[in-house]
Amino acid sequence: MSSNVPGSLSIANDVLADMVGNAALECYGVVGMTASDTEGAIAKVLPAHRLSRGVVVQEVEAGIHVDLYVVIEYGTNILAVSQNLIDQVSFALTEYAHVPLAGVEVHVQDIKVRR
Repeated sequence: MSSNVPGSLSIANDVLADMVGNAALECYGVVGMTASDTEGAIAKVLPAHRLSRGVVVQEVEAGIHVDLYVVIEYGTNILAVSQNLIDQVSFALTEYAHVPLAGVEVHVQDIKVRR
């Protein structure tokens, strides 16, 4: 049973960042997320409860733009993992949150051996 209710729904950027972080960790080849402010420093893998620090969600004119800061598993194809990340995040945002997507950028901060 479906009915239309008048009004609008807004989703906080923090909620979208959590969705993106969870979708990213499900991707093969992703070891973890890292903080976006690690320029010049050693990238540190964030614990699972702080995933949104590795995600920057911005509202732009065309929709939502996402920057992902990730650590990739050693031995995997960086291009393939990055494309998989873009596909997973795009699917999560368009299918689950129904938000217009302006773009997804993947920033590989480090490569580590998965333990």
